[in-house]
Amino acid sequence: MPLPLPEGSWWDWEVRHYDGSRLTLVAGHDLSYHHGLEVVFTDTLYVRCPMDFSDPEFRAPTPEERAEAARLVGTEPPVLVASEADGGGTEPAVCLITAEAWEIRQGRFSRQAPTDVR
Repeated sequence: MPLPLPEGSWWDWEVRHYDGSRLTLVAGHDLSYHHGLEVVFTDTLYVRCPMDFSDPEFRAPTPEERAEAARLVGTEPPVLVASEADGGGTEPAVCLITAEAWEIRQGRFSRQAPTDVR
């Protein structure tokens, strides 16, 4: 299942917060001063994505990604999000996030330095 994002300019993305359980991704057309979207994953089980990336294409996980997630977390996770994005390398970065739940928040959020990223 692709991540159902609201309409908007969600070009730039970054990990704003990750403490091993809660992952917050923020997005906007330019993250220098503010962002307009937050995607919060709770009770994360597995996270593979760059700290910042651009122009993600959220898509349904492949059968191989589903099998990888099930193998890593022991069962099919309730939330399984896959995407490909420009992570700054020569090839697209493949992202995979598994969690118990997620929520999307839209608004105008001021820029603060990333915290609790480990």
